[in-house]
Amino acid sequence: MRGTRRRLTSRTSVLDAIDGAFFAFSAVSAAWFAVLLLIEGVRPGWQSILLVVFWVFVAYLLLPRLHRILTHIYLPGYFIGRARTSDGLLGDPVNVAWRGHEVQLHRAMETAGWVRADDLDFSAGRKIVTSTLRRRSYPRAPVSPLVLFDRQQDFAYEREVDGTPSQRHHVRFWRCPDGWMLPGGFAVDWLAAATYDKRVGLSLFTLQVTHKIDADTDVERDHVVSTVTSAEPRASVATIANFSTGYHSRNGGGDLIETDGDLPVVDVREVGVPPDAPVTPSDSRSRLPGPTVFGAGVAALRAIFYLAAVVVVVVSPDSLADSVSGAGETVSADDVRRVTAFAAPVLALLGLIDLGLAIGVLRGSNVARLVLMSVCVVATSTAFLTDVVGRAGITLAGVMTVGVNILVVLALSSHRARAYATRERPSVGRTRLPG
Repeated sequence: MRGTRRRLTSRTSVLDAIDGAFFAFSAVSAAWFAVLLLIEGVRPGWQSILLVVFWVFVAYLLLPRLHRILTHIYLPGYFIGRARTSDGLLGDPVNVAWRGHEVQLHRAMETAGWVRADDLDFSAGRKIVTSTLRRRSYPRAPVSPLVLFDRQQDFAYEREVDGTPSQRHHVRFWRCPDGWMLPGGFAVDWLAAATYDKRVGLSLFTLQVTHKIDADTDVERDHVVSTVTSAEPRASVATIANFSTGYHSRNGGGDLIETDGDLPVVDVREVGVPPDAPVTPSDSRSRLPGPTVFGAGVAALRAIFYLAAVVVVVVSPDSLADSVSGAGETVSADDVRRVTAFAAPVLALLGLIDLGLAIGVLRGSNVARLVLMSVCVVATSTAFLTDVVGRAGITLAGVMTVGVNILVVLALSSHRARAYATRERPSVGRTRLPG
């Protein structure tokens, strides 16, 4: 048993080191790519549009990755009463605790008039864009991910204000680990962070477009508690006074926050639900993350390109001869046949490899994730050497190709993609309420 445990620990350490290397490489390569974008963007002409790409890349990819590295060094990994942003920055205060089964919690929130927020995925992103362009309400608009217990919120509830997407009440929920207790020995089932979005603005630390919250988080905390206890008489509340020291600070978006440090514990264990009501436990780690989808999607598109090239080479070899002739080279029919006999199987093999990697990444294979990142690292390193050592430098088309490879490494080395690929896969079925 001890030998098995040591082997598992050793294997985990090796995988951690490999992931750490990919994580560091993605930061360095992203910084180099940002410089390339800036150099290309300051040139006169249409290429100046790359300055917009430069801002997007720095604000949404490079700065968050640098924050993640720095916060991993100086921030503690244990519970300190604050959630974190996906970049690792300290986020909103954890200001409400809950007792009860998940289905009872959902019933209490819905009875109080709260609406469950959609998960942040492609469909929700499309709805955000269309509702913004049409200036329509989106009551289930996703909330940005915050992290507690090393995972993002399991779900969130919200209330729009006067149908205005920029203003809303919202609260995020995290399931507490089995056997975990609050400091002081208090046992709870859920922790939550309630804040009020007052407008849309830019993050002070990453320059991203985000919601800005009201500084007095205690008002929103009390609003959540009062709406639930008023609408559901079987819900009760007890407050742990001075659970933390009252403080003034800033959250991960740079917004001012303040709290008195009290922690209300809302008990919904007496809330009535049908005794046979089934519920599938919510767990954010089981959702397919956007970064994983992106990495797999790039591999799939590359596979399609390779396989399409095979069809062109096999079906229309004359087009290959024409393209070579157009470049100033004279080729014979025998040369074309020899090239076709070599190129077709190679392209087919590359296409099948990429297709297999895409499927493996989507299914949560950590091996496929690591192999796909390795392929992109090799391609990026080759382009870097060409740019730094070579005389010709890298072309604009090469910049775009390198950018895609760097984006894949950034995506698949992210915390969410890694957590999805390395998560435990217990056979969790539909559970029922006790009793």
